[in-house]
Order: sequence, then structure tokens, then C-alpha cells
Amino acid sequence: MIGSLYSGISGLKANTSAMAVIGDNIANVDTTGFKASRVSFANIFSASLSQTNLQIGRGVTLNGVNPQWQAGSLENTNSATDLSINGSGLFMVDDPTNGISYYTRAGQFEWDKDGNLVTPDGFIVQGYALDPTTGAVGSIGDVVLPNGTSAPNPTQNISFGMNLNSDAAVGDTFTSSITTFDSLGSEAVLDVVFERTLAGWDWDVNVSHANPLAASVSSGSIVFDASGNLDPAASTPAGANPTIVLTGIDPATSPMTITWNYLDAAGASDGSVTGYSSESSKTAQSQDGYPSGSLQSVAVDEDGYFTGIYSNGSMIPFAQLALADFASYSGLAKQGSNLYAESLASGQALIGPPNSAGMGSIAPSTLEMSNVDLGTEFVEMITTQRAFQANSKVITTSDEILAELLNIKR
Repeated sequence: MIGSLYSGISGLKANTSAMAVIGDNIANVDTTGFKASRVSFANIFSASLSQTNLQIGRGVTLNGVNPQWQAGSLENTNSATDLSINGSGLFMVDDPTNGISYYTRAGQFEWDKDGNLVTPDGFIVQGYALDPTTGAVGSIGDVVLPNGTSAPNPTQNISFGMNLNSDAAVGDTFTSSITTFDSLGSEAVLDVVFERTLAGWDWDVNVSHANPLAASVSSGSIVFDASGNLDPAASTPAGANPTIVLTGIDPATSPMTITWNYLDAAGASDGSVTGYSSESSKTAQSQDGYPSGSLQSVAVDEDGYFTGIYSNGSMIPFAQLALADFASYSGLAKQGSNLYAESLASGQALIGPPNSAGMGSIAPSTLEMSNVDLGTEFVEMITTQRAFQANSKVITTSDEILAELLNIKR
């Protein structure tokens, strides 16, 4: 009978621990990225009695507490730095005080005063640095905001969508203006002046720039065929896109060369400049330069690329998230604050960018919710309560039997 008492006690202990796990799951039902745990039990085996084959167990023990790594549902947010993972993988974060790496599914990140992307506890999110000029991927390090000002880009190409009136009298003129940018981001306004000739239209360029010595040494001619299409061979320069050379625009790079594109790759007219019998007009224009700009916002895509969006319209990627995968997620060591650490049971971290080598994709402006199922937890709570009550009955019943046994002597 003493053995049955200890069996009942083991049941009480095991179900008390199970209730603690259930309580932990329910307490974290609203915790971002939380993974519910499930308990498993194992029987306690006792040696065979005497020389017989009779085997009587000695109760139950808590065999393990296993986290359930199914993904939680995604909740939309208004923050671009709230991130979640669609698929496998964990975010990498570093403790800035000791450099130790941790891992998490909770992607509630924000920028700190130093421009680092951090968790609510101040751990710095890790990713690959990107060269802003070439886009080359660098080594893994802290995800940090780029310089608040982007470099200007000098204009190298311009184009016009225009018609030059074939019925215009010789000596009438038409002017098309376009704003370009030098190597320092200063404006250089080009006034392309067209003058009607017997053969077609001659053109030259006037420049308006902060440097009063700015000038253009560019000129040419445009000739159209009988259908009003530009004739490359009869135009000047023949068979090539003209170049506009700006001088005297110091302290920016000078001279500066700009290509006016009106021919396609085969050297034929691309149809952007026509000579029809209608009023001379400009319908479109484009150029590929821009001034320096200030950082306005940051966007994140499903591949984990962070892109700075600047006031000048430029969008420059500066980092890519790094994700970690493990052979055994259940082997990760819980560290609190939604963090996990690598252990011998989990295996070493396999690190890579999102959407590669089995890693999941990134869902920006979303957070992964807890995967706790309240319905399941309540059922587990009821069965655990009943098991606890039943084990307590084993103890009280065994006690009553022992009392009756002692009464025999009386």
C-alpha cells in the first residue's frame, strides 16, 4: 500500500507541472511570436517482484516539455519595421553588451537613437550590409539606417517626346527646356532652341546654371522623311544620338556630357521626335539625374531588403535581413523575452537571406501572433484537473486502507 501512495504523489507532481505549462501557454496567448508547449509523461518502472513475471509500475514522471513550432497567424500593423516570417527561420539579434547572438520569431522592431534596428529590449537585428552604389552584399552585421542624405546623380541621358511642325516657315523657332543636374546636384537648365530651315530644323543649346560661365558647345540638325519620321542619316550627327557638352559648370565635374536619345539600338528613329503637319509641341521629356535627397522612410520587401526612400525620389537598398535555421527547433534554449539560444540539442545555426535555402519570406507591417489555441488549452486544463483529482483519490483511498489494516490489531 505504501507504493500506491508514492504512485499517487508522482501523479500529483506530474499534473501540477502540466498545469503550470498550461498556465504559461494561456498567459502568453497575446505574446508576439510565442510558441505553446506540450507536456509528455512517462511511466516509472519498478523491478520484477521476486522471481515472477509480475511488473508493477511506481507512478508517472514528467518526460518533457516540448514547444510547438507551428506558425501563428499574422496580424497587420501600421509600422514598416514590424516583420514576420512566412515559413521557417528565426530573426538573428545580438546583445550589444556582450555580442552574444540570440534568435526570435517576434519581429516587433524599431529604430533606436543611433539608427540601429532593435528589439524592445535593445538587442540589434542582424543582416547583410549592401553597397549603396553597386548593391554588392557584404558581411553580416547590425542593421543600421544609412546616412540621412543620398548622393546626387549627374544627368547622363535625356529624351523628348515632341513634334516639329513641317509647315512652319523658315526662321520660325521652337524652344524645349529641360532641367538636368550636375555631379553636385545643382540644376542645369537646358534650353534646346530649334530653328526651321529649308532642309529641316537646326538646334543648339543654351545653359542656365549657378556658375555664370556655364556654356554649351552642342548643336546639330534634324531632318525628317516624307512620312514625318526622323531621318538619322540626313540628320547631324549622322546615324548617332547627339551629345550635349556643358562647360564652365565648376565646381561640379566639367565638362559634362549628356546624350540626347532619339535613336533605338539599331540606329533607327525611336519615334520620339516627329515632323508632322501640326503645331510644334512637346508631349513628354525625361532625364536620369537627380539632386541629393534626405531620407524620408524605409521600406522592407519579402526578400528582406531594406530600401531607403529619399526626398529626391531615389530608392537605395542598404541592408538585407539574415535568418537562421536549425536542425531541431525543439532543442533551442529559451532565454525569456521571446528569445532563444543555440544549444547542443538544436545544432548549429544555418544562416542565410530570406527566400533562399528553405528560409521563409518576410511579411512587412505584420506580426506573428502566439500559436496558443485556447480551446485546446481549456480541454487540457480539464483533463489535467481530473487527473490531479483522481491521483489525490488514490492517496486518500490508500490511506483509508492502511487505517483499516492498523485496525485489525485492535
